[in-house]
Amino acid sequence: MNNTAKKRLTVITLVFLLLFIAIIVHLYFLQIKKNNFFSLLGQQQYHVNSKILPIRGNIYDCKGQLIATEKSIISIFTTPNNLKDKSKLISFLSDNYPAALIRLNKNPEAQFIYIARNISQNELEALNQKPLADIYILEEPGRYYPISSLGAVIGRTDIDNQGISGLELIYNEQLAGTPSMIHLEKDARSGRYYFNKKTLSQGTHGNSVNLTIDSTLQFHAYEELQETVEKFEAKEGAVIIMDPISGFIYAMVSIPDINPNNKDIQDLSLLKNRIVTETYEFGSVMKTFLALSALEENLYEPESIIDCENSKIGYINGQKFSTWKEHGELTFSQVIEYSNNIGTAKIAQKVGTKLYNHYRKCGFGKLTGLNFPGQQKGYITHPSTWSKASLNSLSFGYEIRATLLQLACAFSIFANGGYLPTPKLVVPNFCEMTHTILYRPETVQKMRAILEKTCNQGTAHAAVIPGVTVLGKTGTARLLDEAGHYSPLKNIYTFAGIIEKGNYKRVIVTFIKEASRHDLYASTVAAPLFERIAQKTLIHDKIM
Repeated sequence: MNNTAKKRLTVITLVFLLLFIAIIVHLYFLQIKKNNFFSLLGQQQYHVNSKILPIRGNIYDCKGQLIATEKSIISIFTTPNNLKDKSKLISFLSDNYPAALIRLNKNPEAQFIYIARNISQNELEALNQKPLADIYILEEPGRYYPISSLGAVIGRTDIDNQGISGLELIYNEQLAGTPSMIHLEKDARSGRYYFNKKTLSQGTHGNSVNLTIDSTLQFHAYEELQETVEKFEAKEGAVIIMDPISGFIYAMVSIPDINPNNKDIQDLSLLKNRIVTETYEFGSVMKTFLALSALEENLYEPESIIDCENSKIGYINGQKFSTWKEHGELTFSQVIEYSNNIGTAKIAQKVGTKLYNHYRKCGFGKLTGLNFPGQQKGYITHPSTWSKASLNSLSFGYEIRATLLQLACAFSIFANGGYLPTPKLVVPNFCEMTHTILYRPETVQKMRAILEKTCNQGTAHAAVIPGVTVLGKTGTARLLDEAGHYSPLKNIYTFAGIIEKGNYKRVIVTFIKEASRHDLYASTVAAPLFERIAQKTLIHDKIM
């Protein structure tokens, strides 16, 4: 071998030796020096830790029917610290999910960012048609409500399946359970789905809640209420059905409402349970409790004669007021039966400031004891601030604001022997055994007779049901307008009643607000609605 060949062999050997040394050094840095870095990078590319929400407890009605349950939802997310095609992702987010793009820009090194949660089937199909390497799909637990008319009562959950209104909020801790932490591994073939899951910490499922609500009665009440609201082109309506003995609420319906399954609710006021969150001046239905106070104070007997002056206009303490029809002499009972304002005002003058105490005794101006978000206690003008007109106004159902729930509870006094029940939406672990009787049995019996005559002979004859004892009182009241005056163009129509047959008893309150016509009365709006709902209730409960 000549010198030239030897030199070439030496150079080649040195080159390969240097390459070998370079490879060894490179492997050293990769395997030893940079081991932690590349291990972390690999984990970032194919591994994600995520919080998985537990299965939320179901909500059942009193017959065991599901009224809130779990439903899987599809969410999409990305991993900002490991993007393959950032420009495509940014373009997609800009066109479809701009809020997610803002989050991405704020957290460029984040390991996990939701793009959207609870996406629609159309969104999922559009995504599958043009898949992006940096968008991943995850299945999560969500919420489904089979009976939409219960939205205001049940409430709803947020995107994390946590209660934000209604019973979902009140019983969130019981329903929610605790989340699990999981480790996800990406499917290397598709690059879009995370399949392998390893539980890092195990959560617990939520517990169920059993309601007093009867979903069938809820449906019937909603159906009848909706028909009445549409017939009279009213702005609002509500119905409550309640057991006056136990305080169990079997139906609680309000319109307008919204389907709680709708994820894009713009007007959150539609989720209000107006039966507990709104107060009203109910008008003549409150004469019931004026009469109760006068009888309890031994100021009148049902047959006591009261001169109603055979006029539609009355004056007391220099204050002018009107009544719907002129009457001459009426008995105390007939004043209530025919809802004569002149006779009512004269009764109120004798009761005096004690009327305030009796209204409070019947639960007005106080919370009912039902644990519900936004519940109002109402208002009664205190005697210390009464004007000359206040006593008359209070006797007619003005200067006292109450909820429909308070009215239903107060009417229960005439069905259960004289106590104020605590209303319930959730079946309690134990039932109350004792109650405080507020009124003498003889007073309650006298009022029952008056309320029955009000239906059979007075203003509430449209509420009568053959073969069933019906007690009740109508109330037509004007609403305040923007200027603070009572407007003849804005009215509410209320009927509070009781149906009984043997030991079976139910209190039903019906309410309609601001019908398009202004020549209406509760006797032609709320009382017929009561009758139809009462009929369906009796048939459902197999009483008729």
